[in-house]
Amino acid sequence: MSALDELPPLRDVIRRHGLSAQKSLGQNFLLDLNLTGRIARASGPLDGATVVEVGPGPGGLTRALLALGAKRVIAIERDQRCLDALAEVSDHYPGRLEVISGDALKVDVRPLVGDGEVRVVANLPYNIATMLLIGWLSTDPWPPWFSSLTLMFQKEVAERIVAAPGSKAYGRLAVLAGWRTTARIAFDVAPSAFVPPPKVTSSVVHLVPRAEPLPCALSALEKVTEAAFGQRRKMLRQSLKSLGVDTAALLAATGVEETARAEEIDVDGFVRLANVFAQLKAGAGVTA
Repeated sequence: MSALDELPPLRDVIRRHGLSAQKSLGQNFLLDLNLTGRIARASGPLDGATVVEVGPGPGGLTRALLALGAKRVIAIERDQRCLDALAEVSDHYPGRLEVISGDALKVDVRPLVGDGEVRVVANLPYNIATMLLIGWLSTDPWPPWFSSLTLMFQKEVAERIVAAPGSKAYGRLAVLAGWRTTARIAFDVAPSAFVPPPKVTSSVVHLVPRAEPLPCALSALEKVTEAAFGQRRKMLRQSLKSLGVDTAALLAATGVEETARAEEIDVDGFVRLANVFAQLKAGAGVTA
């Protein structure tokens, strides 16, 4: 028995169902129910909330979310081997767990979540974690359908998400996350917590959407950051030439120094660059 609920320990569940983490699916199972409870609590109070979980595997985090009061959990699992184990969790929490068998990159959960508070909480498969995050951060309209994201990443990726200007980790991902959310690393998780243990430390990141991020076209911001960080060692007067607009006019209108490099520009600066870039591409005049 576990301290979390009356279901069997996860090691027994895995043994009974013949489960093993598949590298091809980016799986690393979390078996410590104290840790899965800590991840669930990092998302904030769960009472009355609907939670979307990606990659539940044998259901350790799923059990924590339900035990801590989530009204409903919608779990997306690509690995059909895990479905029987998740069915046992569903039976223990009647009407509160909905398991969707499919690829999280292709499943649109928005029609399923209904009204009320929705949170995304997941030990993400490492091989699709960044793609999933970018998809959630690119949601339109904004504010999005979720009230927070509490996600497990490799620590290196987590540091890129929360990085500040001037750091080596600062790049396109930090700009996108910083534009639309406030993001912080909640805590680190040692490799020994997983089965099998990965070669790197992991981190849980908590992101809360900004109600009113600075107005900006996402497509323009993506193009500007791609150009700037694609040649991050070059000055912006050189790296932004690939945008196909008058670089001098672009920088002058935004007040950004021509000799600055991408890692020196904060999120607000990139938003200004993106907005003026969009105007120049549209043939509109700009003012310095």
